[in-house]
Order: sequence, then C-alpha cells, then structure tokens
Amino acid sequence: MRRTILFYCLVFLFFPQLVSAKAWNIPPLPSPPLNEEVVMIFATKGRPNKDEIESQIKKLPSIRLRTLFTETFEGFSVRGKRKDLTCLSQAYRKITATYENNSFKVEEIKQSPLTIIGAERAQRYYDLKGNPLTGKRIKIGIIDTGIDYAHPDLRGNFSGGYDLVDRDSNPMETLKHEGKPTMHGTHVAGIIAANGQMKGVAPEAKIYAYRALGAGGSGTTEQVLAAIDQSVKDKMDIINLSLGSNINGPDLPISMALNHAVRKGIIAVTSNGNSGPNMWTVGTPGTATEAISVGASTSLIEVPYLSVGSSNNLIKLTPLIGSVKWKLIQSYPVKYIGLGKKSEALNVSGKIALVKRGELNFSEKVKNAEAAGAIAVIIFNNTKGNFQGKLEGKLNIPAMSISELDGKKMIREIKKSSLFVSTILKKEKDFIADFSSRGPVTMNWEIKPDITAPGVAIKSTIPNRSYMEMQGTSMAAPYIAGAAALIKQAHPNWNSNEIKAAIMNTATTLQNEKRMPYRVFEQGAGRINIDRAIRAETLVFPGSLTFGVLSKKYDKNKRNIIVKNMSKEMKQYHFELLKYNRSIDWKLPLPFTLKPGEKRILTIEAFIKRDFQNNAEMIDGRFLLVEKEEKIKIPYLLIKEKPSYPRIMGFSIVPGDQEGFLRYEVYLPMGAEEFGIALFDSSTLKFIEYLDVGRNIGPGMKENQVKIKNYPYINHLIVVSFARKNGQEDFLTHTINYK
Repeated sequence: MRRTILFYCLVFLFFPQLVSAKAWNIPPLPSPPLNEEVVMIFATKGRPNKDEIESQIKKLPSIRLRTLFTETFEGFSVRGKRKDLTCLSQAYRKITATYENNSFKVEEIKQSPLTIIGAERAQRYYDLKGNPLTGKRIKIGIIDTGIDYAHPDLRGNFSGGYDLVDRDSNPMETLKHEGKPTMHGTHVAGIIAANGQMKGVAPEAKIYAYRALGAGGSGTTEQVLAAIDQSVKDKMDIINLSLGSNINGPDLPISMALNHAVRKGIIAVTSNGNSGPNMWTVGTPGTATEAISVGASTSLIEVPYLSVGSSNNLIKLTPLIGSVKWKLIQSYPVKYIGLGKKSEALNVSGKIALVKRGELNFSEKVKNAEAAGAIAVIIFNNTKGNFQGKLEGKLNIPAMSISELDGKKMIREIKKSSLFVSTILKKEKDFIADFSSRGPVTMNWEIKPDITAPGVAIKSTIPNRSYMEMQGTSMAAPYIAGAAALIKQAHPNWNSNEIKAAIMNTATTLQNEKRMPYRVFEQGAGRINIDRAIRAETLVFPGSLTFGVLSKKYDKNKRNIIVKNMSKEMKQYHFELLKYNRSIDWKLPLPFTLKPGEKRILTIEAFIKRDFQNNAEMIDGRFLLVEKEEKIKIPYLLIKEKPSYPRIMGFSIVPGDQEGFLRYEVYLPMGAEEFGIALFDSSTLKFIEYLDVGRNIGPGMKENQVKIKNYPYINHLIVVSFARKNGQEDFLTHTINYK
C-alpha cells in the first residue's frame, strides 16, 4: 500500500524514531502461536514419497497430508498445528525448504484486436498440409477461476480440466449460490479460443479449465501449484495464468514451478500485473524466468480525455469495469462530493460528480451520485497513481477513474471558480497501458515483461451466454497463449524456448506519445506480431539479456546467446548496437555464417568505462542481429550497484487467530538491515507500540503472529511497516479495524 503525503509528514514530524533506527529499543522477536493451524508447503529433495511422508506424520496427530507436487515443484502440502509442522520440518531430512500458503488473485483492472497483432493474417497462413492455422489439436490449460463451458462460443472447444478449489472434476466458474460469482476465466478463454459469435486467436484449440481461484477470484499458492502440476500430468502444450500477486521476486514456489513446467516442454504464459506505471511493480508469477510474462498495450481505441481549466490540461479517463460508455460530448459542470456518501451527494443534478476513492465501494459511490441526478462519476485515487475498479450491478451513468494527482488538480480548479469540463476523444494505438506493471525483477534483475499485447477495452465471453469489455494484463496474456498455439501448429517441432524466442524476436517496438521507445522493462521486446513470428527464419534466445549489477569503473560481465538458422538457406549475420552509450563499451561477436538448421552459442561482454550518466540507476537498450534486410532487436539491461528497488512489498496484516493478536506477511526482496512494524491510533496518530522489529534479516517472505500489548484500548489502527537496506528506507501502510 502506498503512503499518503499528509500521513508521512505527521509521522516524520512527531515520531522520528521510525526514521532513526538508532533510537530503537529492539525486543526479541516473538514466536507465532504454536497451536495455530495452518497450511504449509514443503519442498523436498527429489520426488515426494507418499508412504514415507505418511509414516512421518503418523507421529504428529494434528497433521494431515493434502497434496503431493511431483511434476513442476517437488514437495507436498499439509495442514496442522505450527508446533507439529516445526517438528516435521526438523525430523524429515528430505525437506529442503518451507513456504507459507500465500494468496493469489485474478488481475482485474471491442472485439478482439486480431488485426493489429497479425492474428488474422496468421490464421490464413497455410502449412505444408494446406491447413489453416487455427490452433487445431493444440491443448491449452487455463489456470484461472474456471470456465463457463456451456457458453455457445466455448462449449465446442472445452475438453476437460479439474477444480482445485472444490477438488472435483467440474471446473465451472463460481456460481451465485456458491459465493461471489466469477467471470474472469471465461473471459480469458474467449480471447484464446472462442469459436462462435466471437472468434479467438486460436478458435480450434482444445481448452482445459483448471479452477485454482474460487469465489471472488481468490486462491492460494497450494491451489495454483496443484493446477500447474495437473496441467503437466494432462500433457498441456500451453498454460495461461492470468493471475498474480504484488510480490516482485523470482524465488517463490509458483515462479519456480513455471520454470520447471517450461523445462518439461510446456509453454507457460502469465500476466505481468496491473500495478503500473512505476518501476519494480511486476508481481509473481510474472517474474518467472522461463515463462512468457505479458504486459498490456492499447489497441485502436477512442480514449476520452477531459479538458480542464483555463490552461486546458488534459486528464485521461479510465473506465471502471462494467461501466457504460462515456458519451458526454458537450461542456459540463463538475462538483466535488467527497467520498460519495448519500449525505455528500447533494446538488449534483446535471453535473459530473468528482469523488475520492475510499470507505465505500465503487458501486455505492456511483449509485449515490446517480440517485442524486449526476450524469457521470469520476473517482480519483487516494494513493499515488491510477487504479482499476469494478462495478457490481446495473448502473446507468458512466464511471471513470483518474489518478490522485489529477483529482487534486480538478479540486484546485473547482475552488478557484465553477469548473466546467469538455471531452476530447483521442485515438490511441500501441501505447503501454498505464496500469501495466513494469520491471525489472528484484534479486536477478531480469527484464519483465517479455512481450506486450492488447489489454485495454477487450471484449470477450462471460458466463450466461454474454460478452463484456474488460481490461488488464489478464486480457493481454491470453493473446500470447493463442499466438503460441498458432506457432506450435505451424512448427510442431519447435520447443518452448524457440516459440518464446519467435514471439520476442519479431515484436514491434512501441513508442510513447513523444515518439520515444518505451524502456525495455516497460515493454519487453515490444508488441506481439503473430504472422511475423510464424515466418521467423532466425531465432535468438534468450530474447533479452540482463547483465546484472555493473556500476563501478572497469566492472564487466558477459552473457551467452544462441542464434539458430531455422531456414533452408545459409545465412550470414553480424551484430550492431542500436544506440551508443558513453558509459559502456561492448565486445560483440564477429560476423559469422550458419548453415540451415545450425545454431551457435555466442558471447556478448559489457564493460563499464565511467560512472552512469545523470545518476541513472540502469542502462537499457537493444542490440541488432542483422541478416540482409532482417533485423532482430535484442533488449538488454544493466543495473546500478544500489538501485532504488522497493525494500519491502506484499505487506498484509489481519486480526490473528486469538484475541489480541495480529498476523502479518511481508516480502523483503533482498533482505533488510533493519525492519519493523509500528502501530498508531488512527484517530490521533499516537504511537502505540512496535508490533515486530528485527535486524539483518535475510531475503524472502516473512510471517508472524504477534500479541498486541495495548489491545484492550485499541479500536482502529494504522500499521506502518518499514525496511532499510543500503541507505534506502521504504514504508507500507495498512489500516485495520481490530474490534
């Protein structure tokens, strides 16, 4: 969660002990309750042996074996009391690592833009047998919320699957009587392989549903791991995971499982996350090295902008999922109505209601404004950046989101005088969506996303024979899964690395509104070009190169790259730099020749000649591999010694399993020299106590359950977690209603 400026000004002013670690009086770390029942995942040395595991847990009465993971992640999950799980981890020598059962969710935020990404041309491409490319006989596993396999556009392609939530063979979306209904998996399935009123990228592919996310679109590490395992057992060609978390790390079980799945021959495609536009926002499993991580771009759409104030500032409007279209073309007055409560929605008849995010859900805010006569609602964020929202139920006025900064601009204009705004419609194509998460990945500094695809205003199938526009990297990933199916059909002998290379090597480099290329950690190789990928005659893999940390003068590093001639002719190649940087010198391979089918391993070496210019934290760019008129762009990245990656992420805190306790999870990408969680009274901002503190903590996920000393006197809490490493200190906040 991102901090608010006001809150931190107060914290720094009144509680300097949060900033100065020297003032801490650090107590020993408390232990979580020994009798708390939890699900734990254990990695094992080699394949897990069921009989052996059961003989171990017989001695520990509270433990029950749940799932064996054998295909992509070797280990097992159990449920039991913490004290018994600790005994098991110590007694069973084949256990190599222990993981919490973390939570994952769907990445929420017109007709499929098949023409833009070259899908229609690709579908007309004929192989040697004279068959059109439609994904026929390719098996695609969709690890998601399930699929409405009765939908007329999907029922012909649905071929089976499994429900990892209810543990049965019926992977239907969550229905209303089962909890909060879902539609996400059905929408993803339609983009990949709809074959009816709507056509997907691979309309004759076989789709399999693995329901790993239940009511409301939430699931756990255990469920997603089990789904990946099952997809390998079922011999999927491709799996799509349009889901994620806010943890930027390559070392979590799902990312590792995807890497193993790819090594077994599966093409793994995953969404990159919807936490952009800042750096370091990519979340697992979009951080998996071997998977294809997908960011979101715009297709050809008309985007509404507001012209605001005398300076005619333009503010981009992002529709909430489920909103009616914005059709306001005249000039309209705007009124700020706070949080949009019924008591605040006054005098807005015939006006646009400007509302702040928070306290009420989006639908309640819009309903209150609509009931008061508003013609539209604009909700601005209460933290930095823009956001995605979803409406529930039928609403008759458009609802849009804008950033906190833009919301405050509009409020300033309203305070000056009555504010009138007019709409300007801009046609946009091939821009990176603001919400699309950016890289790079912490710890290994890899470039993610690998590729981008359309993810804005995507119309696809939803349950009950219906269709809806949605947006997010969740919608971009299935375009790549469908593209992989067409490539696989055209080239059945290509392996997963070669198909990933074809997708990346032939991408179109995207440019921002200033006609400057987006940086490689924003777009990866660029936007998918399916028809070019299918016709690729040279493959380069990996499709991008990360040289790691190189900041001191004379530092150097090298990376190997494979070039393979896929054509039937001899080819001559040479490397070029697309753009010169004064800080780096390169040692590129000499020109070379490859026979048909031949491949060669080559080495590229980078040298630091001087300090990074303008205090840059990283240097990125693209190499060119040239063969006559063919030019393959290869993104690269170098990282400064102490980059400003987030020192803390993935923080969540909830009431514990016993009265007076709080339970938290937090991820420290590179560990922390100092770490702590402080509690404040939300009404007075009075410092209450440190919930937990520590020094020199290793990297990875941390969790604990701690008793609050001052529990009887607390109603509402503001919780501040902070971590310090290499001179940078980062904070995350959470508000909790404890009683």
